Amino acid sequence: MDVKALDALGAYNKTSALKEVGAVPTETVNAAEKAGFASMVEEGLGSVMGATSGMESAVAGKLNGQAQLLDVVTAVTSAEMAVETVVAVRDKVLSAYNDIIKMPI
Repeated sequence: MDVKALDALGAYNKTSALKEVGAVPTETVNAAEKAGFASMVEEGLGSVMGATSGMESAVAGKLNGQAQLLDVVTAVTSAEMAVETVVAVRDKVLSAYNDIIKMPI
């Protein structure tokens, strides 16, 4: 089964209003609980965007002769680690989602 990341996030959003076995009205769910996962994803993607934009500016600085090669290598390594971290988290989330889907009801 091929599950896309947006499908997993959509399924999470649909079930985020469920607190236990039965459905809980949306207004009773704590706002911090609802925003917890979304803010974590947003923070992770923001750090990746910051790392990649830092890498791009370091490369542009090197091409203009304003940056050292060490700065470029450090920025590229930082961006690579950020992307690999996000991919690893995505893979774990999708694996957990697939495990949940396979559970008998």
